[in-house]
Amino acid sequence: MSSLSKQPDDSMASVLRRSRKPRARFAPLTGRSLLRLVGQAIIRLDPRSLARNPVMFVVGVGTLVTLWLTGEALLGGRPFGFDLAITATLLFTLLFANAAEVIAEARGRAQADSLRSTRDHLLANRLAGEREEQVAARDLRMGDRIRVRAGELIPADGEIVEGAASINESAVTGESAPVLREAGTDNSGVTAGTKVLSDVILIEVTAVFGQTLLDRMIALVEGAKRQKTPNEIALTVLLTALTLVFLVVVATLLPFARFVGTEVSPTVLVALLVCLIPTTIGGLLPAIGIAGMDRAMRANLVAKSGKAVEVAGNIDTLLLDKTGTVTYGDRHATDFRPVGEATETRLRDAALLASLADPTPEGKSIVALARERGASAAAGVDDRFVPFSARTRLSGIDRPDGGRIRKGAPDAIRRFVTENGGFYPEETTRVVEEVARGGATPLVVAELLPEDDSGADRGRVLGVVPLGDIIKPGIKERFARLRAFGVRTVLITGDNALTAAAIAAEAGLDDYVAEATPEQKLELIRREQAEGRLVAMMGDGTNDAPALAKADLGLAMNSGTQAAKEAGNMVDLDSDPTKLLEVVEIGKQLLVTRGALTTFSLANDVAKYFAILPAVFVAGVPAMAALDLMQLHSPESAVLAAVIFNALVIPLLIPFALRGVRIRPSSADALLRRNLPIYGLGGLLLPFIAIKGIDLGLSLVI
Repeated sequence: MSSLSKQPDDSMASVLRRSRKPRARFAPLTGRSLLRLVGQAIIRLDPRSLARNPVMFVVGVGTLVTLWLTGEALLGGRPFGFDLAITATLLFTLLFANAAEVIAEARGRAQADSLRSTRDHLLANRLAGEREEQVAARDLRMGDRIRVRAGELIPADGEIVEGAASINESAVTGESAPVLREAGTDNSGVTAGTKVLSDVILIEVTAVFGQTLLDRMIALVEGAKRQKTPNEIALTVLLTALTLVFLVVVATLLPFARFVGTEVSPTVLVALLVCLIPTTIGGLLPAIGIAGMDRAMRANLVAKSGKAVEVAGNIDTLLLDKTGTVTYGDRHATDFRPVGEATETRLRDAALLASLADPTPEGKSIVALARERGASAAAGVDDRFVPFSARTRLSGIDRPDGGRIRKGAPDAIRRFVTENGGFYPEETTRVVEEVARGGATPLVVAELLPEDDSGADRGRVLGVVPLGDIIKPGIKERFARLRAFGVRTVLITGDNALTAAAIAAEAGLDDYVAEATPEQKLELIRREQAEGRLVAMMGDGTNDAPALAKADLGLAMNSGTQAAKEAGNMVDLDSDPTKLLEVVEIGKQLLVTRGALTTFSLANDVAKYFAILPAVFVAGVPAMAALDLMQLHSPESAVLAAVIFNALVIPLLIPFALRGVRIRPSSADALLRRNLPIYGLGGLLLPFIAIKGIDLGLSLVI
């Protein structure tokens, strides 16, 4: 097999290999990397940076207040150790929260630097009339045509308009196996930074410097430039509202304390406020979002925004093409089954002639099978080939004597034969149904004889050509996993209803749409959305663009046309149609991780409440001693222990935020029932144990 004929490994084994990528491990901190981490965390103490996170901004203001009180006590000759300890702990809380974001961003920074280096050094051979001129990639404009030869890097995203080549896309996909890109097919799209291994291709530029896929990847992995997703914004608003509520509550405690005859220092009130507001999730929220995008990148998915990753976690309906997704997509002719008075030889030769100009794998397989079985027919110089059309669903050849040969879908051939005065025999229907029930796709071949004076029927069916395909092993289990998540799977295929039903049943899909046109895909998406469902689909051709744009999650193949990649809101660099299944799980994991840590953070506040409030008010309100469940050593150690725990829990949860919660296939309600006891009850009990332990340690030095 030549290098040009090599295709990406779309087998289920390759999918499973990718899904079993090792979990990201944290590189050990060297002295230099630790200094860089501390430096970046300190730089982000800038109020303008903190203002992006309202919860941590309040902590920053509280730190300044306690720092002022510490300095005032120091200059006034009063004890300042407690104030200094609170100030230092609050400062470390800010640094730990900043470090979480820095660590999350660092995982993608090296990749961004590598991609930027690739982008900035690209050169192009631009056509200027009949000559070529070498220019920098940044000087290319939309519509420019560039020639790329074997051994050269492609300087810009575009469409191949002439030629075919084997291309190494490892610079963007990480996969070293070469892939075929060819003009005039749905695999004509090329990406800047990839390398041509063979032949010469002419490319039309479709994305200028700064807007290419490489640029999107760079923006995606640079977390500092990441835009917040709608869910993240909504959660930030909620956390801000809770912070304001607790701010008002703490502010009212000062007059209340004076009313009951208790003195409460401003330092204690600041500590109480910081412990009650949701600092844990506030400090980890940016890291969770960045880590979700990073997981998508490690799966070779480029999202146009974080919203696409989030939407994937809420998908209700998944529309799947049969070819390449459910099956291997390598449909090939397996037999020639004549009907009526036609012979296998006549059917074989007619199918060969109708397929000579067919560039699809199916057409080529018919030619190969016919040649293998002894066919030697050839087209004449005056013959005219009729290309396949999604509207007519026919292709074939017109002879100069008026004869015509067509192959295509059974209903399309029936229409062709009857409209030309021919007869469509019931035997054809029986053979078609038999082939379809076996899971193969039936192609019917018919001919229209030249006109004569006999008055005989000109149109007749010659027979059926079964196109066999193989369902990917393990795909049924993956659909069952999605069903457990509450996702409904629908097969979209151009095959007849019998074939579609057989494939859907064998693969374990929930529903199917047979003989689907691009218009029907679009209508199905609209219907699902009108019923309140979120819809995901994949596509690679220009005819898929409207449906990709309409779907809530449109996954475009990197090998596809530029129109498809522009219409979708996510691009799969591996061009693997089964990646839709992985996208849904990545989105689910992002949402579950954020929800779990939010639940844990809010539950933490209850324990801190029992630690600080009794310590503050027990002198003035003895009845509050009943709330001192932990029997802490002293008011000072109680407040300090709660603040220290509040600070330490952030770095302890950073690995958890970056790796994500391990999810099991289950509905949203089941996930909620499972996570509430784990993260809700765990978040409630852990602080009691930890704060008591810290207090015991502090009692030795206070």
